[in-house]
Amino acid sequence: MQYHLNGFCAGDPSISKSLSDRQMASQNVDVLIVGCGPAGLTLAAQLSAFAEIKTMITDRKAGPLEVGQADGIACRSVEMFEAFGFSEKVLKEAYWVNEVAFWRPDDTGAGLARADRIQDVEDDLSEMPHVILNQARVHDFYLEIMRNSARRLEPDYGHDLVDVTRTDDLDYPITASFTCGEDGVQKTVRAKYIVGCDGARSTVRRAMGHALKGEAARQLWGVMDVLAVTDFPDIRLKAAIQSAEHGSILIIPREGGYMVRMYIELDALHGDERAADRNVTSTMLVEKAQKILTPYSLDVKEVAWWSAYEIGQRVCDAFDDVAPDARCTKQPRLFIAGDACHTHSPKAGQGMNVSMADTFNLGWKLAAVLRGHAGPQLLDTYSDERQAKAKELIDFDKDMARLFSAKPKTPEEAARFQQYFKKHGRYTAGVETRYSASMLTGSGAHQTLATGYQTGMRFHSAPVVRLGDAKAMQLGHALKADGRWRLMAFAAAGDMGQQGGYIAKMCSALSLNLFPMYTPKDADIDSVFDLRAVFQTPHREMDIGGLPDLLLPRKGVYGLIDYEKAFCPDTTHGQDIFDLRGIDRAHGALLIVRPDQYVAQVLPLDAVSEVETFFAGFMKTV
Repeated sequence: MQYHLNGFCAGDPSISKSLSDRQMASQNVDVLIVGCGPAGLTLAAQLSAFAEIKTMITDRKAGPLEVGQADGIACRSVEMFEAFGFSEKVLKEAYWVNEVAFWRPDDTGAGLARADRIQDVEDDLSEMPHVILNQARVHDFYLEIMRNSARRLEPDYGHDLVDVTRTDDLDYPITASFTCGEDGVQKTVRAKYIVGCDGARSTVRRAMGHALKGEAARQLWGVMDVLAVTDFPDIRLKAAIQSAEHGSILIIPREGGYMVRMYIELDALHGDERAADRNVTSTMLVEKAQKILTPYSLDVKEVAWWSAYEIGQRVCDAFDDVAPDARCTKQPRLFIAGDACHTHSPKAGQGMNVSMADTFNLGWKLAAVLRGHAGPQLLDTYSDERQAKAKELIDFDKDMARLFSAKPKTPEEAARFQQYFKKHGRYTAGVETRYSASMLTGSGAHQTLATGYQTGMRFHSAPVVRLGDAKAMQLGHALKADGRWRLMAFAAAGDMGQQGGYIAKMCSALSLNLFPMYTPKDADIDSVFDLRAVFQTPHREMDIGGLPDLLLPRKGVYGLIDYEKAFCPDTTHGQDIFDLRGIDRAHGALLIVRPDQYVAQVLPLDAVSEVETFFAGFMKTV
């Protein structure tokens, strides 16, 4: 991390200087977030990076979550945690899902046999692993970021949202009414925008007039976290077990080395029956698990947490309050995210991950509009992009739930779930999301210049060496959750940034038009656009002093030089980033990368006019 830019500061550099009481005090807020789940806290943490934005986050509970239900963290989410600065904490505590075991009935039909054992995440899918960690710990890390921000953002607990209304007020058109604390004190908050991260029974969604649409699979499942003694050999591996007669179990080892989570198939529901009607107990879940695992023993010493649920897949038609026929004429002011707009089964491990991805998508857009960097039409893209991804999730979840509950009658039938798991491993890792062409995503006309950076998909990190200090690192880790657009320039062979080369010409053109057009006069030159360059020349053969000024920008009150903009190949493991990501060595490439780390455009290095046209579609000049 970088600090000391505007003068030496002692102490923890992750703690921002606090705003004055006068700056903190206000009757109104820019963004009101309802709900302190993963979606709400992701949004709050991102908005807390901008001291000029006043954010309020509320929750009906009396305090922070202590024991979470969700635990699966996809590779893509860990990449996102790196952007927020706490991936190392997650990786230190979490259980790493390295392999998956598949069990099905043995030849006699009376027992179980391991059918296969495979790598969980394919090589070079991500620099981050698939991990398991209690949702409450993820909340803790987000809360720490918020607490350390300039506004010292803390949730307002004990706030039960009663009603939301949209008015014609031009400044604060949203009025939210709360009942607070045990005494039921009434409170009103006015906001420019409200984001409902308030779960499947969302009050914000109801105020928008939306409803979750879909159907239940009428299948009852139980889940429990247990401390147990067993002779089942794969108890510390993720294991999918399908028995001949008693149903299926998905075993997910938990962090800490001892606890395991078990998703246990129970009986189908009938008629109008609901999960609560079955009066499921933890004892029933233990007995069912013991039957499925026969002939292996399972002696449960403690049930730390358990629940029973009905599988269902539902999604809203839109994630904001603008009707289709009013799009582009009315600005969205109300949004929903996470379980408020899509619900599904938990076995694919997508719930927390997709919810956080919703608000990572929304957060930078709200910040750009509120800071005056972009017009309000940018906010229309949230519902369009994320509702399409929610539909994909629902379809995937239906197939996953159906195959997992199938009673295998033949070895071929039993193998279908395993084949499905392998086929969709990239999806469950969270790296298959691809946004369609829009004002934020190009057509891919120049995709051949960087085949490994697909337009509309997340920026796939790879090893590099930072030129200034010879640090070996992941290039993607330079992309922080700070609301900035990235211009990632990959130099052509022989180009070392010298005068007359493509990189130097590109920097000159960007300095003349794009950067001064959108960067506030009193801000650092890279405060809106962060240009980085990757050269093909080994770092020891480069002359850092010969780089263009835009790659050695002077910043802060002292005009200090930023030496962290240029990178060179890391060939430690053979292939370098140009090989790994299919970058055209002869011509190079210029990538426009969104603040949420998705590739917006792949262009030639001399296509500066196309870069300017792209940003003119939604950004505001200074």
